[in-house]
Order: sequence, then C-alpha cells, then structure tokens
Amino acid sequence: MGDWTNSDGRVRLLHGDCMQRMEELPSNSIDAIVTDPPYGLGFMSKEWDDISKIKLFHHKWAVPALRVLKPGGHILSCGGTRTYHRMVVALEDVGFEIRDCILWLYGSGFPKSQDIAKAIDKKLGVKSEVIGTQTLPDHRGDNFKQGKRDYTPIEHEITKATSDEAKKWEGWGTALKPAVEPVCLARKPLKEKTVASNVMHHGTGGLNIDASRIGEEDNGRYPSNVILDEEAAALLDNQADPTQSRRDVLTSKPGQIYGGGDGLPSFTGLYGFDDSGGPSRFFYTAKASKAERKGSNHPTIKPLDLMKYLVRLITPPGGTVLDPFAGSGTTLEAAYQLGFNAIGIEMDIENLTTIIRRHEQMAMRLE
Repeated sequence: MGDWTNSDGRVRLLHGDCMQRMEELPSNSIDAIVTDPPYGLGFMSKEWDDISKIKLFHHKWAVPALRVLKPGGHILSCGGTRTYHRMVVALEDVGFEIRDCILWLYGSGFPKSQDIAKAIDKKLGVKSEVIGTQTLPDHRGDNFKQGKRDYTPIEHEITKATSDEAKKWEGWGTALKPAVEPVCLARKPLKEKTVASNVMHHGTGGLNIDASRIGEEDNGRYPSNVILDEEAAALLDNQADPTQSRRDVLTSKPGQIYGGGDGLPSFTGLYGFDDSGGPSRFFYTAKASKAERKGSNHPTIKPLDLMKYLVRLITPPGGTVLDPFAGSGTTLEAAYQLGFNAIGIEMDIENLTTIIRRHEQMAMRLE
C-alpha cells in the first residue's frame, strides 16, 4: 500500500517505518508533534514493542523528530507508567528540553493482576472453592488490532483459597488497576535568545494557553498538567460536596506591616471564578463520543477530545502536526478538525486502511 493524501491536501499519510520516512521531511518544517509511541510492554508479542529494545528504539525515532521540528516547536508524547522514563530520557538525550509531564487520569482501566492464592492452588493441583459470581466486562472479545474493548457483561466465578498454603496469600495480587497515562511535554531548543524573538521568527516556542483554558468561556481557568476523563471526573466529584469559588475583592482596609507603615491594600477570599461545583471543574475533562464508548480498536487508543486538546495546546495557527505513530489516526483527525495540516506515518497496513476509512467518513460528516 502506498502513501495517501486527502482530497484537500491537508492530511498526508505515509506508509512505512517512521525512522525512515521522517528522513524524507525537510529540517525545521514541522510545527508540533503529538504522538503515542509503543510503550515497550511486549504487547501481543509484537517485536516493535519489546521492552529490551525500547531504550534504543525511542532514541532512534527521537533524533529525526528533533530535526524536523522547527526551533521552539513542542512535542507531546504519550507513555506507559512502567516505561515512560525510557522515552523521556531518550528525548532529553537527543536534545529536547523536558518542559512538563501531563497526567491523563481515566476510570476505565482494567487490572491485569494475578490472584496469587488461586495460582498457588493451581500449582498444588487443588481446585479453588467457588463461593459466588460477579458480573464484569468480557474482555475476550477485545480486538486490539483495530482498537476495540469488549464491555459485554459476563459472570465470573468468585473463588476462595482451598489449600492451607494458598490461604496464607488470600487477597494478594501482582498489579494495580491502571488509571493514569503520562504525556511528556518537551520542546526543541530555541534558535533565538528569547521566546518572543523565536515566536516572531519561527512561529513556535509557546503554548496556546487561552485556547486551552478550562471551562466554556474564554476567561476559564488556567490549564493544568492534569486531564480527566468523564468517569474519573464523576468519581472525583462524588467524593466531595460542591464548593463555591469567589473572585478576589479589593478591600479598603490595608494589610498590616510589622514595625509600622500604612501597609498595602488587602484581598478578601481566594482567587476564583464565581462558580460552584465539584473539584473536577479545576481540570480539563476529555469527553468520549458514543462511538468511542463502544470502542475503537487500537490497544492504547485515546479519545478524540483528548487529542484535540493536546494538538490545540502546542500547534500555532496554520501549523502542521506530525504523528510518527499514527495508529488509529486520532491525532490526524483531531488536527484536521481544528483546521491544522497533518502528517501521519504508519507501518501497519490494517491501521492505514482504518485511518483512510475513518478520515473519509469524517469528511462526509463535515460536508
């Protein structure tokens, strides 16, 4: 399968290894990179996701990524909690400046933990006692190649340790439920002496703060480095009663200064936005569409709303966004819907077909 360009030329899809295809792109030609590279967790025994090779792998793709970015251009690269450090060190080693870490918190993670007591019973050839059932999602229908998770309810057996040795380890497991994915925010070093000069000369170097404010209005809260999904936001709000935020009010009573003096005007209340609600209002909440709730089919697929937020944060007006690991095409769709140009690189033919079909369907909806 060859390369593909959409009808208006704003989205280009390159087939092949991103480390090779990025070499074809001119230096200092990309305004922003938003991507989700392999985590190095040995996913489905894929060679490209081998943890023993992930350090060198990140270094290899980060080198051309740095070259194609404009001076001061930002990269947002998603990672897994167990191997995130490998990616960040590689980005720093090739020359990126690490600027921050954004945490995406979600409530739909599925724990992949082994029941140690049950494993001991099995090792001893003893059948664990079944004491009941529990309805949980049936992940046997997961289609990771396309990105879908199967949430069809199914009854699972609840067991109790039988052997004396297993009873010692009742309730013990091997892993926590995943609920966070870190996103590295890094920047190519400035070419000019100041950010202001760099922005004027190259159009890159800053973050679009106002477009990323939290809330419906232009004067919303300053964006933070925490992003919630709807489930995490709801769980957070359920843990606390609604609160009221007040704006600062300048009082006529001056503050006190030790040792005398007139003092300075003081403020009453905390800086706020004249609103009320749960604590989730302090963070951006990425909302998933109905189709996304049913599931797409990529192992680490991100909601379109989340990727739009990330793309918007670091891409200047009229800019070009690069995703070296296009996957299911979410970053490309996000960039297109926001009016940016986009270049995606993907080596998996099934993913390429999915991206093209997805984009064509989106274009029909937008007509």
